[in-house]
Parts: sequence; structure tokens; C-alpha cells
Amino acid sequence: MKKRKLVNKKRIRRAVRVRAKVKGSAETPRLSVFRSHKNIYVQLIDDSSGKTLASVSSYKMKEKGKKSEIAKKVGEAIAEEAKKLGIGKVVFDRGSYRYHGRVAEIATGARSKGLKF
Repeated sequence: MKKRKLVNKKRIRRAVRVRAKVKGSAETPRLSVFRSHKNIYVQLIDDSSGKTLASVSSYKMKEKGKKSEIAKKVGEAIAEEAKKLGIGKVVFDRGSYRYHGRVAEIATGARSKGLKF
């Protein structure tokens, strides 16, 4: 039990450290990533007003395949949502996760559809 608490405390510290450097605004919102074991969730957040502008998740997608392939499609979907809102540039918030695997695939998918980081 103690080890789990320590790991969770370290994860929260990493997330706070990343978010201290990353701030979103109405013109350049924060692209926040949450990764669970099965699904991946992405949001566009305006930190100045504290509102979520758009969100996409693999939970609602009917895609089949590897998790990394689905993460890339989620990245493409959030880029499409951003285009609808007239957003071309975002700030990437990886949270407590390394820029590796599914998190990197989201960024690749979003960049492929024209979203600038």
C-alpha cells in the first residue's frame, strides 16, 4: 500500500511540474491528455476562463486495432474539432505521462491534420 501511495504522489508531482509551464488561452488552448489502461482521452482547455472547448476519447470511437493506432485517430479527431472552432495552434499538456507511445501518437495525429504545437 505504501508503494502505491508513493507512486501516485510522484505522478501528481510530475503533472504539476508540467502544468506549471503550460498555460492555455482562448487563442492557444491547452491540449490535455489522460491515458487509462483501455482508453485515451483528449481535451482542449481554455485556462483563462476554465472551460473545456472540445473533447474526444477512444471510448466513444468504434475503431478496432492497436491502442497506438487508435490514439493517432483520436489525435486526428481532436484536430478536426479544433478546426471547427477556428483553432490552429495549441499548447501540448502530456500530464504525468512521458512523451512516448500513445501520447506521442496523439501529437503525431494532431500534427498530421494541421494542428500546430
